[in-house]
Amino acid sequence: MSRFRQFESTDISDMLNRMYTMGGEIHNLVNDKPLVGPALTVKCFPGDNLMVHKALDLAQPGDIMVIDASQSVTAAVIGDLVANKARHRGIAGFIIDGLIRDLPGVIECGLPVYAKGVTPFGPLHRGPGEINYPISAGGVVVRPGDILAADPSGVVVVPQWAAEDVLQRLEVNREQLAAYVDSVKRGEFSNDWVDRQLAADGCLFDD
Repeated sequence: MSRFRQFESTDISDMLNRMYTMGGEIHNLVNDKPLVGPALTVKCFPGDNLMVHKALDLAQPGDIMVIDASQSVTAAVIGDLVANKARHRGIAGFIIDGLIRDLPGVIECGLPVYAKGVTPFGPLHRGPGEINYPISAGGVVVRPGDILAADPSGVVVVPQWAAEDVLQRLEVNREQLAAYVDSVKRGEFSNDWVDRQLAADGCLFDD
């Protein structure tokens, strides 16, 4: 995990052909802390969070709880109590395709919590649901153990099967990317590649 922490979500997304990036509506509601770790996946029945509470007992230190709220836009799936319990269990943070509540208390807890928004409307605790099965979050399939990388730019999912390859390419390209960024900041760049792409696409452009 420490190797992924060296890179921004944007660079990781580029290495995945920009195919595994969650929708921008899921963002950090608590702080600017980046979040990197393996996914503990939870699927909740709409308006319910019983499986979130059970997942607290199954999580390993460093896990990120990724919650699919089944398209619910009414009830929150976590609040300050769940956040504090998670902190004591060593959970690294939350990524939620859904809502949270008790925002002041969640902020005080300090865990990174990426979600769609906030509501005072609380959940039921009846189930059913699933833990550690594939879920959908932010338009991306997340499987147990996939690597999540989240920061102020957004959330990227790195499938387990691609993790080592993505890391190797990130490390190989790091110096080249840093040099290019520095040259752009100095105003030293060329946009000739744009014309080459337009020509390759057969686009007509009258300047």
